[in-house]
Amino acid sequence: MAPRPLVAGNWKMNGSRQSTRALVAALKEAATQPSRAEVLICPPTPLLAEAADALEGVGIELGAQDCHAAAGGAHTGDVAAEMLADLGCSYVIVGHSERRTDHGESDTVVRAKAEAAHRADLSAIVCLGETEVERDADETLAVVGRQLAGSLPEGATPENTVVAYEPVWAIGTGRTPNEGEISVVHRELRDRLVERFGDAGRDFRLLYGGSVKPDNAVAIMKLRNVDGGLIGGASLKAEDFWPIVEAC
Repeated sequence: MAPRPLVAGNWKMNGSRQSTRALVAALKEAATQPSRAEVLICPPTPLLAEAADALEGVGIELGAQDCHAAAGGAHTGDVAAEMLADLGCSYVIVGHSERRTDHGESDTVVRAKAEAAHRADLSAIVCLGETEVERDADETLAVVGRQLAGSLPEGATPENTVVAYEPVWAIGTGRTPNEGEISVVHRELRDRLVERFGDAGRDFRLLYGGSVKPDNAVAIMKLRNVDGGLIGGASLKAEDFWPIVEAC
C-alpha cells in the first residue's frame, strides 16, 4: 500500500502575523472536503505560535523550516527542535538547498539536525538536490545518492523521516524537470532506501519540490515514487496551494 501523500508548504522568509491568520482562514475555507493527503505548513519561526493558534481545529499540521542540532545552549539566533515541539510543531525541514548554500550546511550537519528532530519526537523532512552545473555534468544521481547517504541518520524510519528531492535549479525559477527526469531520480532514491533500510525503505515518503504549480501538480503527483510535494511560492496563496493538495 502506497504511503499517505504529504503536501508541505514552505513559506520561507515570508509572512506576518496578519497574513498568517488570513492564509490559514483561506485554507480552511478551501478545504471543503477532507483531503487524501496530509497537509503541512512551515511558516518562519517568529510566526509559528500565531500559526499554531490559527490552525487549531483546521486539520493541517505545523512544521518549522530549520532547527539546531543541540537541545539548548550558547547558540545565539538558533532554535532547538525541542522548542519547536513545544510550539506545536510535528515536522521540521532540514537541509534545504537554501540552508546548504547560504549557511554552508554539509550532509553531516543536516544529519545532526535530523537526529535532533527525532530526539524531540519531530519528523524530519530531509532535503536534497543537485545544482544546474551538477545536472549538466550528468552527476544528478551521484549527488542525490551521496546526500541521501550522508544526511539520513541510522535511526531514520518511515514514521520519523521524509525525503524531499528539490533540484536546486528548479526552485523558484519556474523551470521544472520533465516527468521522466523526476521519475528517474525518485526511483534511484527508492532503490537506495530499500538497499539501506530493507523493506521499510518502500514506505518512506518521497516528496518532489521545485516550481510545483496547480497546472503541473496532477502530472507530477501521479508519478510512481512521488508521495507528495514540498511547495514553496505556491504555498503562500490558498488558491494555488489547495489545488496542489487536491492533485494527490
